[in-house]
Amino acid sequence: MPAVPPAPETLLKKRQTAAEVKAKRAARELRIRKKHRQVRRLQFKHAEKYVKEYEKSERALINLRRQARSGGHFYRDPEAKLAFVVRIRGINGVDPRTRKILRLLRLRQIQNGVFVRINDAILKMLKLVDPYIAWGYPNLKTVKELIYKRGFARINGQRIPITDNRIIEKKLKKFGIICVEDLIHEIFTVGSHFKQVNKFLWPFKLSSPKGGYSKKANHFQEGGDAGNREDKINKFVQRMN
Repeated sequence: MPAVPPAPETLLKKRQTAAEVKAKRAARELRIRKKHRQVRRLQFKHAEKYVKEYEKSERALINLRRQARSGGHFYRDPEAKLAFVVRIRGINGVDPRTRKILRLLRLRQIQNGVFVRINDAILKMLKLVDPYIAWGYPNLKTVKELIYKRGFARINGQRIPITDNRIIEKKLKKFGIICVEDLIHEIFTVGSHFKQVNKFLWPFKLSSPKGGYSKKANHFQEGGDAGNREDKINKFVQRMN
């Protein structure tokens, strides 16, 4: 029986290279899966921590109100740090200053909404464009629903849907923000990285409110839609979400 000729050296090298590539790919995939498992565990821990923090804060607020009521005193809630602003009118024939403020607030279109940190400068800006916006103080439920239902990321000038926590992690990991719950927490508590997180979020594109507007030209206190609604902004946003 004739001897089987040895395989050519080039073929052996090709097989060896293919085996090495396959082994490296398998090792890389294993590392990626391991990393993703670790990140998911960390994200779950973050979510648990925030739930406890929100519950503790809510209980503390309730206790303070009860103590004030039982002592015959009036309890004043802490001043809001966060506002949600929605543009409700166009700007045809509007003066340049109003137009510029709306651009600075990133409210370029009707029914666009943004979160803003409340300070003296922002309050002055909101007062100047009051007839063109509706705004108020969002609760946790509103912040969550907006980000989960209408949240889009701004990446390289493009509007990208937030379909995966890895989108957040890639852009905001350096700030300790790796998932949607981190995003929500930073916005709701107006954290130290609020500016970066808010810039990461594309302005929210809302729908026309169910049941329509009342009177856009009138202030909310006069039965219209414009101006500060305080906590009533939550029901207004729910009609637009």
